[in-house]
Amino acid sequence: MAYQIEVNNGIAKFIINRPERRNAINTAVADGLEDFLEQVEKNPDIAYVVITGAGEEAFCSGGDLSEYQSLWTAADAFPMLSRMAHLLFRLATLPMPVIALVNGTAVGGGCELAMACDYRVVSSKAKAGFIQGTLAITTGWGGATLLFEKDGKHDRVFKLLSEARVHSAEEMLQIEWATMLFEGSAEEGLQQFLEKMSTIHPSVHRAYKKVAIRKWTADFLLERMLEEVRQCSILWESDAHHEAVARFLQKSNKS
Repeated sequence: MAYQIEVNNGIAKFIINRPERRNAINTAVADGLEDFLEQVEKNPDIAYVVITGAGEEAFCSGGDLSEYQSLWTAADAFPMLSRMAHLLFRLATLPMPVIALVNGTAVGGGCELAMACDYRVVSSKAKAGFIQGTLAITTGWGGATLLFEKDGKHDRVFKLLSEARVHSAEEMLQIEWATMLFEGSAEEGLQQFLEKMSTIHPSVHRAYKKVAIRKWTADFLLERMLEEVRQCSILWESDAHHEAVARFLQKSNKS
């Protein structure tokens, strides 16, 4: 199965289970994320939500281009992009803390997925980057809007997006994209992060999350994410993007 859902001791995990595809998101994963959100959104027994990937190599490598390469025009791409933006908005506005457990590489849409979370707990061996620019497109799931909204430092965010390169975990910690780095297994990293968090009653975390959600609602966060999607869909149908995808897939097939 392309994903796994685990709920134990008040922690609900969504695990992208496609390690052979570097945990790339396809329609099956999107369907699973939608199902997961429906399960946890109004569940008062969930204290934390965790998003992670199977294996030790990749958290998420973004959208699965082997599936999405058939989307040729802006009209073709917009439904997929907007669906993911809506899912990331729902993830971002869950009433409890949401933790991206970045167990391995997070690039492209994988960084957008992590950005929808409240915290990014990152393996010291991981690498991450908003590399969409190398495919002649922008972030297409609302990730840039989330990044500008949550970070707030314009030049740092603009540079991170515009350079479109992969960074080490230490670099991502220095620019404050990563909340915490961990050594060892992902489960050890999660437990280390939750050690202090869990001394505070979950109702406190939920109350603070409401403050953030009120601000995002007042600032029309979803509408701004969808405008980002429209911009990406326009770039998606360009020759430059299709040529870049063809080169990427050719290189991937050779490797």
